[in-house]
Amino acid sequence: MALLEQRLEREKVAARVVNASISGDTTSGGRSRIAALLSQHKPAVAIIELGGNDALRGLPLKMTHDNLVTMVRAAKAAGARVVVAGMQVPPNYGRKYGDDFAALFGAVAKSERVSLVPFLLEGVANAPDADALFQPDRIHPVAKAHPRILENVWPVLLPLLGK
Repeated sequence: MALLEQRLEREKVAARVVNASISGDTTSGGRSRIAALLSQHKPAVAIIELGGNDALRGLPLKMTHDNLVTMVRAAKAAGARVVVAGMQVPPNYGRKYGDDFAALFGAVAKSERVSLVPFLLEGVANAPDADALFQPDRIHPVAKAHPRILENVWPVLLPLLGK
């Protein structure tokens, strides 16, 4: 969040950043919270980055998809431009599940006509030094990875901010 705020300031973009994430949250949790968050913060842009914990729990992909669609539609109805941030799962989940999971973010973005960051952790999870970019759980990135994550989001976010 601090890196995004610094980048906005450096680029002279007048925007306020609200991090409404909850560690360990699923798309069901996000779906249950989004109406109140939209009402409280009235965002011009909403970045929806949920789903990774759904996959880690083996939740049905249709449920993840439907929850993402509901959140995107709610954000759009509240007047926000939306970015869907895609995730991927480690290969031990099986190729089909992994491929289907990764594809659902693009499918949501396309069907709802919103912006997409195909893989939030591009250049982090698949970096040659990936182990150094994650906490020991190999799920949560360390601060050293945050600039790369911002670089993945920035080109998609900037046009939505009127720049």
